[in-house]
Amino acid sequence: MAAWKQILFSIAILAAIAVGGYMFMPASTDTLARLGIGTAENPATRTGSIATGEQGEGPRSVSVVAATATTATINDRLNAIGTGRAKATVAVTPYGSGRLTELLVVSGSRVEAGQVIARLDSATEEIAVERAKVVHEDAVAKVARIRQLRSSNAATQVQLTDAELALRNAELSLHDAEVALDRRSVTSPISGVVGILPIEAGNYVTSQTSIATIDDRSSILVDFHVPERFASMIEIGAPIRATPLANPDREYAGTVSAIDNRIDEKSRTLWVQATIANPSDSLRAGMSFQINMSFPGESYPAVSPLAVQWGSEGAFIWTVDDGKAKRVPVRIVQRNTENVLIDAPIAAGTVVVIEGVQSVRDGGGVRIAGDTARSVDADG
Repeated sequence: MAAWKQILFSIAILAAIAVGGYMFMPASTDTLARLGIGTAENPATRTGSIATGEQGEGPRSVSVVAATATTATINDRLNAIGTGRAKATVAVTPYGSGRLTELLVVSGSRVEAGQVIARLDSATEEIAVERAKVVHEDAVAKVARIRQLRSSNAATQVQLTDAELALRNAELSLHDAEVALDRRSVTSPISGVVGILPIEAGNYVTSQTSIATIDDRSSILVDFHVPERFASMIEIGAPIRATPLANPDREYAGTVSAIDNRIDEKSRTLWVQATIANPSDSLRAGMSFQINMSFPGESYPAVSPLAVQWGSEGAFIWTVDDGKAKRVPVRIVQRNTENVLIDAPIAAGTVVVIEGVQSVRDGGGVRIAGDTARSVDADG
């Protein structure tokens, strides 16, 4: 190619580059103006100004949508799974060994404290009681005779003392025999409901044999474990809500009745016990419950989820003060459906950018669309 053609081709390329830069570079107008070359408005700048709604506010102002920050309270919610047990449970065993002669209850029977539920063979104990009664009657008569003789000085004080001592021993022997006979009857130590009976009349039992299991279900105790961070928040008498996993449509109210005195080192949890009233006897020992507790927490600024942005240094938001944008670093405390609770040096009523954040620059001019700011829902 001839040299003059190469020169013309190079000039054409440079001209195209210059025209493109003038058309699409927003800063080209200012640069040419400083060089004294033309003052016409750059079309790209004009188009961007119209697109952002900036008319008469300068090329650096951007139009955004904003909302005012509010204050919300973070609620620490505790959810745990617990296991219910009866208020009191007793496995009834006899005092001694023998043949079970009679069962006076059936499974599901409601018994009262002290009620006889079974009897063991007691022929030997009955004979012992009768023998003790005979000895006791003889001792009473002997004391009466010696006292009469003593009144006429026909008996000594020593004889009277020995007779009274024999009477006292006879009384103790009779009482011992009556206790042994009484213990051949098995009684319920608590009021409650009898479980399935593991034995029948005629079985030979010992002091290790369980005759029946009785549950006092007037209230249900629910044992559950809570994370370590809740340890300082839980107090005796604090309300709880318990939902049976087998019947999620029912919810029962209860209170914390006991708190363990230490944190489990392996699970880092605290053992807590709650009491649920069971007047209708609809709950059973061994049922599983979902336990819910609420704890009032601290108040934090709440902003729209759209306001939170992320950068190399973490989360931040854009606030608007006197028409200028300001970048404020934040720490996310809690995310909710309607808002985000943040830890940041802003107060309720602060205007926060929620749309158009991609065009905002720190210290840059900002125009709020419609000149109004919507408030953020404060529900935490």
